[in-house]
Amino acid sequence: MGLFDMFKKKADAAPAGPASVTATEGADVVAAPVSGRIIKMTDVPDPVFSGEVVGKGCAIWPDEETVYAPVSGTVSVTMGHAVGITGDNGIEVLVHIGIDTVDMEGKGFTGYVKQGDKVKAGDPCIKMSKAAIAEAGHPDCVVCAVSNSAEFSDVALSVDAESTVAAGTAVLKVTK
Repeated sequence: MGLFDMFKKKADAAPAGPASVTATEGADVVAAPVSGRIIKMTDVPDPVFSGEVVGKGCAIWPDEETVYAPVSGTVSVTMGHAVGITGDNGIEVLVHIGIDTVDMEGKGFTGYVKQGDKVKAGDPCIKMSKAAIAEAGHPDCVVCAVSNSAEFSDVALSVDAESTVAAGTAVLKVTK
C-alpha cells in the first residue's frame, strides 16, 4: 500500500481549464505548485513536514490562491487541502496546502481534479482561500513533498531558499 492509498477520496468539483503558467517538465524535476517565496522543508512550521516524515521537498509562502500540478501524471489522492500525484516520471508528489488545515474540513478549498485524473504539470488542481485559512488561524504555506524520496539518491532544492518563484518553475531536482 502506497502513502496515497490511505487518503483516497473523490473531489466534488469539476476540472478547471488549462493553467496560464508554463511548467517545467523533466524526468528529474518537480515544479513549484504556486507562486511565492520558497523555504526549505526543514523550515516548515510543522514537525511532520520539517522532519521530512512525509518526504523531502520544499514549501512556498504563496502569493496567489491557485495551486497547480507540479508534475505530469495521475492524481492518486485528493483531499480538500491536498492532492497527491504519481508522476509519469516515477516521482510521487504530495502538495499540502497550509498547516493543520485538515481541521477546516474542506472549507475554503475548491478542488479541480479527482482521483484517477491525468494532469499535466501546470494544470490547476486546487483553489484555496488565503482569507479562510487565516481566519481559521492556520499558516498558509504550500508544502511540496516527494513522498517516495527513499527511492531516490537525492531530492534537493534547485533554487535558492527564500527566493521568489513563479508557479511552474523547477524547484526540486530529483536524482535516481
